Amino acid sequence: MREYYKMYLTLHQNKNCIRLHFLGQWVTLLSIALIIYYGLWYLIPVIPFIIYPFAWTGHYMFEKNEPAAFHDPVKAKIADWMMFWDIMRGKINIL
Repeated sequence: MREYYKMYLTLHQNKNCIRLHFLGQWVTLLSIALIIYYGLWYLIPVIPFIIYPFAWTGHYMFEKNEPAAFHDPVKAKIADWMMFWDIMRGKINIL
């Protein structure tokens, strides 16, 4: 997974794209909290897809490349959370 993550980061050079990924992950977390709070359990299957409008907009508008999720969606999802965590820890600067 470490090698995949390195490759994944090469697809994310534009800070605007990374910011959209970061925003999408926060919206995902907020959605999870609301689903749990309101007991909307039938919405659980949509959780993995919440970030895609944010991430794909970033790729098409700013990166001008194809999202990694098109080729390996599971690894891309894991790498996206790894990137989110690296942003939260300050390892990736989005300012």
